[in-house]
Amino acid sequence: LSPAFDQAWAAHGHVASAVDLLAGWARERDLRGSTVEVLSLPGRTPVLLVDVPAFGGGEHPPAGAASGLTVLLYGHLDKQPEMTGWRDGLGPWTPVIEGDRLYGRGGADDGYAMFAALTALESLQSCGGAHARCVVLIEASEESGSPDLAAHMEAISPRLGVVDLVVCLDSGCATYDRLWTTTTLRGLAQVRFTVRVLTEGVHSGDAGGVVPSSFRIARALLDRIEDPITGQVLLPELHAPIAAPHRHGIGVTAAIVGKDWAATRFPWAGATGPTGIGTAEHLTNRTLRPALEVTGADGLPATAMAGNVLRPFTTLSLAVRLPPGVDAAVAAEAVRRAISTDVPHAATVEVHTEHATGWAAPMMAAWLGDALVEAGRQAFGSEPATMGEGGSIPFMGMLAERFPDAQFVVAGVLGPDSNAHGPNEFLHLEFAERLTLAMAVLVDRHARHRGGVDG
Repeated sequence: LSPAFDQAWAAHGHVASAVDLLAGWARERDLRGSTVEVLSLPGRTPVLLVDVPAFGGGEHPPAGAASGLTVLLYGHLDKQPEMTGWRDGLGPWTPVIEGDRLYGRGGADDGYAMFAALTALESLQSCGGAHARCVVLIEASEESGSPDLAAHMEAISPRLGVVDLVVCLDSGCATYDRLWTTTTLRGLAQVRFTVRVLTEGVHSGDAGGVVPSSFRIARALLDRIEDPITGQVLLPELHAPIAAPHRHGIGVTAAIVGKDWAATRFPWAGATGPTGIGTAEHLTNRTLRPALEVTGADGLPATAMAGNVLRPFTTLSLAVRLPPGVDAAVAAEAVRRAISTDVPHAATVEVHTEHATGWAAPMMAAWLGDALVEAGRQAFGSEPATMGEGGSIPFMGMLAERFPDAQFVVAGVLGPDSNAHGPNEFLHLEFAERLTLAMAVLVDRHARHRGGVDG
């Protein structure tokens, strides 16, 4: 579990076991001159770093050629909580293969990243391909908002050299029949707030109508953030203009995935349907507009144990998704202010926030566009496509600031029904294999297009 969900992660040792598993596997790879390190900082989750020297005729190119540059490949190994609702025969910690699906918690988000990255490099070396120096970085706090990564980056940044290309294997795909790369990622404001009306619970018949309900007050405060009927987020600080290229990209993606995209992507209950009309609007809502979800609650006993008590407090955990272009710190402060000012009945409100700003891909270089087309054709036999993602990868914004001249390729296996963060999560094995091949082609093309390698 990511540290936000397991405060005693160091004592429990599961993170260390995962790091040991990946590090041991990495050391067994036939990658010439590679080194594997587990980096530790006091009080922080570790980072796994695999450094693979340039290979394939590019080891001594002219000045400024590819092997003088670094390709940084990123993933994470920490997981979300187990969740309930796994179907019979499946479970979060038991790997089960059914057809081309590998079920289990975190296989698709993001346990495959190290295996895919090193398999791509090992395959390149075995078949006469080429690559610049590659550094594979696997962190262990991404699902908590990457609170430990900035400190690690500060420590290792001088060792990374000039990062020319970033490959992130932690994103999604709209279909399993082509290579998809990510153009935008939303930011995130994680908010936990408590409404407190009493120091202890009291008889609901004695106090009802006199003591205000902490749940009612919390509900009213939420209505300051979003419209309870439409779900539209009301705070202007949480919105950003939609750039013309992104609006055009939404239209292209909508044409590829078709009118039934939303209807088939999610496990709807009964006649429930999506917010908005039409695939283009569904995709826009998912990637370029803010959204709020209550992801947890404290102070509410299970219904089987719910006595006739007017509860002293209600605590809610919120995930507020933010469009790229929104300053997450400003957005988090706007939410804090909205739910802690002029509170009904002068109830006590305690607020804790954490945040990560979203990301938009920089303009793609011509060589990278050509490389992705070739990678898509070789691995999938089809043209690649792009899409925005509704989730957050804090590392992308961090890297964009640190390496402003780098090119980015963000891709992943989280496609239809894969259900990251929920029960019955699976890794689509055939797609993961094809994505691995696509990344091998991409890294090889990088070495050849950036100079020093012929053919």
